[in-house]
Amino acid sequence: MVMWTLPVSASCLEVRERELYLICMCCPAGDGCGPSVLGPVSGTLSSLGYPRTYPNDTVCEWEISVPRGSRIHFHFAELDIENRDCQVAYLRLYDGIGPKRSVIAKYCGLGLKVKELINSTGNQVTVQFMSGTHHSGHGFYLSYSTTEYTDLITCLDKGSDFPEAEFSKYCPAGCLTSTEEISGTIPNGYRESSPLCLAAIHAGVISNAVGGTISVVNSKGIHRYEATLANNVTSTGGSWSNSLFTFRTNGCLGTLGLASDGISDAQLSASSVWEWNGPSGQHNVWAPSGARLKKRQRPWSAAQNDQRQWLQIDLKREKRITGIITTGSTLKEYQYYVSEYQIHFSSDGEQWEIYREANSTQDKIFQGNNNNMDEVRNNFIPPIEARFVRVNPTRWHQRIALKLELHGCQIPHMQPEPRPRGLPPSDHIPPSARTKRPPLASQTTPPPDIRNTTMPPHGGKDVALAAVLVPVLVMVLTALVLIVVCARHWKNRKKSSEGTYDLPHWDRTDWWKSMKQLLPSKMVEAEDSVRYSSSEVGRLAGRSAVPRIHAEPAEYAQPLVSGVTTLGARSTFKPDEGPEPGYSDPDLYDTPISPDVYHAYAEPLPASGSEYATPIVVDMGCHPSGGSTLNQPCAFSGPASLLTRTDSSQSGRSAYDTPKNANGQATPTEDLTYQVPQNSTQKAAGQS
Repeated sequence: MVMWTLPVSASCLEVRERELYLICMCCPAGDGCGPSVLGPVSGTLSSLGYPRTYPNDTVCEWEISVPRGSRIHFHFAELDIENRDCQVAYLRLYDGIGPKRSVIAKYCGLGLKVKELINSTGNQVTVQFMSGTHHSGHGFYLSYSTTEYTDLITCLDKGSDFPEAEFSKYCPAGCLTSTEEISGTIPNGYRESSPLCLAAIHAGVISNAVGGTISVVNSKGIHRYEATLANNVTSTGGSWSNSLFTFRTNGCLGTLGLASDGISDAQLSASSVWEWNGPSGQHNVWAPSGARLKKRQRPWSAAQNDQRQWLQIDLKREKRITGIITTGSTLKEYQYYVSEYQIHFSSDGEQWEIYREANSTQDKIFQGNNNNMDEVRNNFIPPIEARFVRVNPTRWHQRIALKLELHGCQIPHMQPEPRPRGLPPSDHIPPSARTKRPPLASQTTPPPDIRNTTMPPHGGKDVALAAVLVPVLVMVLTALVLIVVCARHWKNRKKSSEGTYDLPHWDRTDWWKSMKQLLPSKMVEAEDSVRYSSSEVGRLAGRSAVPRIHAEPAEYAQPLVSGVTTLGARSTFKPDEGPEPGYSDPDLYDTPISPDVYHAYAEPLPASGSEYATPIVVDMGCHPSGGSTLNQPCAFSGPASLLTRTDSSQSGRSAYDTPKNANGQATPTEDLTYQVPQNSTQKAAGQS
């Protein structure tokens, strides 16, 4: 893989059809190659000065190689070259490298839109850019990857370009060459106008050196976006937006215990400690125990300010470390902070290695803080698996001072492989053989899990399932509460109604009883229960001859009382059908009246009499018919007294029910107050 950067003059353009390396032997100074990252799987290329105007009379050529058996495709982010005929200024793609290469495509023009992917036929491609004299045009900006990544996007594609609730895309390596801005941070999310790949680098989902697949979730926007510095990308603050996006991954991003005191002071050590005495003789120590993020105390500071200083954390066991957050002194009067540092790691504390990015042969230098107050995050892609971690400052402001927190998780348990015979135990294996380096790109461990804190407004199986389950659960819980309340109410009502036989107020009134006679028989039958007043129940309870009356559903209408002079068209009393065979219980309706107790209800008429009985009129006010005053006492001692009172009434009418013959004429009675049932012998004699 070779990147060419070759100058060319205007006179050299006349022989542009010849091989480039022959042309440029006579070329004056000039350069048309912009910032580029050429990776073994993906990369990014741009013209010099992009997105500003490219220089005049320049040329640049890139040679790209990917693994054998793979092919390459290109995706243009922008193509803006001032020339109409593509003779002087153009961008040309070749299949292959060297003299035997063949042209794939040639492009020029201002604001040219190339939406389709441009594919090669082999695993090697040459990209050539040439410019002449011009007045406008931004040049070009493109990405490439192997053809297995069909969802390749460019470094300029924004979250707003993809309206789906959730989607996956492939970001190329080198998107830090973009000059676009992002707004937001994890875990809250990024404004929809932010470039996806640049935001993914800031979030620690992919690395700039390798690129990778991102899983994006669109959500509703928030009122404020935070500005942070992470992985060499600075995000700006911002106000409310309609939507935002976050990322889904499968890694780990939990804190490892510095800020929460999960790591003890004994697990922190340093190459040296700064100590000094104040003006009042106060002894100040900037010890490693102060290097805890978010703690309001003096940080760790080295006694000497050189590149041999370090701060060490012992995690007690090997863990997967995915990131680090650092800050300076956080003391206003001490503007100390580390601006660059390296990471060393070890499994035994003796053999140390320096962290490198995947596919790199150089030790990585991490960007630190640019002031002593703000936090800066860097992610390890691939992650580190080690017990000991050292932070080695390489640049600082005024003095080395540092606070930090590590992010990561436990290493998933793995069964040890069986040890072949003859090999020494693992305790005797040299430490260098047990020290782990970060895996290569093909073995990269999934990046840290960045959780989405706001659910997308629509789409997705999880969202649809939640939208169905939540209302159902609410309805079920509401129904259960209502059932319990109704059951308790019914139970309490049942208890309160036990032993109560009083008629409702409206059912005890004379006008309602009169109205019932005017209603159809079907409505009269709707009254399905017989209820007795508490006074009647009290009188009946004292009778030993009459059994206890239960309030069972009534087959016949209740007897009439005073104030009613008319009957309905239907019989109101139970007919005399005689006792059933084998039935010994007394009949509540046909029981003869005891001589000392009057019956509370009228008895059925003889079979020869009229079908209906005349109403029973009782003077409940105890007023003698002879014009007695209201103050006259009323006393009844049984049927005898009633009989006496009846006989002294007016002779012009009968106050009580009298039997009637077949012609409907009343048969006079001598001394009966009520109609008395007749037994079978009496009935036979009467018929004869």
